[in-house]
Amino acid sequence: MKTSHNYLALDLGAESGRAIIGSLNEGKLSLNEVHRFGNGPVRLPDGLHWDVLRLWSEIKTGIASAVKNGTKLEGIGLDTWGVDFALLDKNNSLLSNPFHYRDARTDSMVDEAFKRMSRAAIFANTGVQFMQINTLYQLLAMSMEKSPVLDIAKTYVSIPDLFNYWLSGEITNEFTHATTTQCLDPRKRDWATPVLDALNIPSHLFNPVTDPGTLIGTLLPDIAAETGSGGVKIVVPACHDTGSALVAVPAQNQDFAWISSGTWSIMGAEVNQPSLDEKALQYNFTNEGGVFGTWRLSKNIMGLWLVQECRRTWGHAGEDLSYDDLTRMASEAKPFLAVIDPDYNNFLHAGDMPDRIRKYCMDTNQAVPQTKGEIIRVALESIALKYRWTLERLEELSGKRLDPVHIIGGGTKNRLLNQFAADCMGRNVITGPVEATAIGNVLMQAIALGHLNTLDDARAVVRASFIPETYRPASKNGWDEAYAKLLTLLDSNIS
Repeated sequence: MKTSHNYLALDLGAESGRAIIGSLNEGKLSLNEVHRFGNGPVRLPDGLHWDVLRLWSEIKTGIASAVKNGTKLEGIGLDTWGVDFALLDKNNSLLSNPFHYRDARTDSMVDEAFKRMSRAAIFANTGVQFMQINTLYQLLAMSMEKSPVLDIAKTYVSIPDLFNYWLSGEITNEFTHATTTQCLDPRKRDWATPVLDALNIPSHLFNPVTDPGTLIGTLLPDIAAETGSGGVKIVVPACHDTGSALVAVPAQNQDFAWISSGTWSIMGAEVNQPSLDEKALQYNFTNEGGVFGTWRLSKNIMGLWLVQECRRTWGHAGEDLSYDDLTRMASEAKPFLAVIDPDYNNFLHAGDMPDRIRKYCMDTNQAVPQTKGEIIRVALESIALKYRWTLERLEELSGKRLDPVHIIGGGTKNRLLNQFAADCMGRNVITGPVEATAIGNVLMQAIALGHLNTLDDARAVVRASFIPETYRPASKNGWDEAYAKLLTLLDSNIS
């Protein structure tokens, strides 16, 4: 008789969340999405927040949906986006609704941090790229505002740590998520106390780090009764969504590059040691923790957020366009009309993205895109160009030619961007699986519960279960000239 192991992946992204059952049977994995829900910021008088109580309700609905037809779950694992957090009081009660990383209170915090500790010293102690969204600058903003919440707080928890506490009653600071904060020393695998002290951030808030793939307990009785799920084991997978997604890369060698494509494009290489040298600092790369002793040497790139915000802006004007509609319009638009730096700071916050893209082109003395197709094409071509810039520097830092480039995540559905990436980088691009984060989450649960043994075992399951799609470079026409234009922009003050 065949034995099937069932696990529930609770995968919360910055735009949507899902509850997905993963069933492992004789070396193959099948997925069944049982609940999907929207996610997004809520604006209050004091700023932009996450609605974690609604998300908690959706999580419980997801668990209940997973077992309503008699499915017996052996594990539950949860992952989310990075950097955001909550603070708990002495009774482990939530003190305030967590802020959203796009809240404007961190706008000047990176420069403020450098008044207290040099850029080089912060990087030497954390190995993380400098982005104002990082936990470090969110905490610095609270410190400078003399937030009473910071005075009352006893415990820091990331967003997945918070939900794992509500699920299991156990407080953790999961490793892969902790490495996104710019508050952790990658060499010591412990909190970077010198940085925290220099920025007047209380180091007593932080608990010991928990490794990914750790079984932390059993679903609390009240939650089990409410959801009808019984005493399911709670596992911390890689709680940062990119950490889980990397488990599901169907790679057969170590010399590959990867892109986790979605709201953000996170591009990197899998390495055995963090890179803390001057070049990594100069290129503003990050070292985030992976599973089984690996590290993600990578860089955050503003990804399909540019397209999402264009779509939202046009939707508010009464034009309900699907992503397929926008991609089709872009495919028909004139190529290489203009180039933008996707990571230009003015693109970070929510707002009228089409107008911002046009203004950037105007300010840099380029042709200004007018139609929706032209605007989206400029955005997608520019993302692909930033991939090329990042790949060149990854190869310099790692000392290896990285081939192929694996693209995973929901962004793999944008076939136009996938082909642009192959053409621009001159590398084979292998896409899939789409639900890489949920798959990696499930496979880490399987390892924690003794049903798989190693990362190689997990990736073999991925290769046996999902069929990838390969994009081969088709034409270099226009890409070299556009790339030269990007390099000029990156050297200018505009970016």
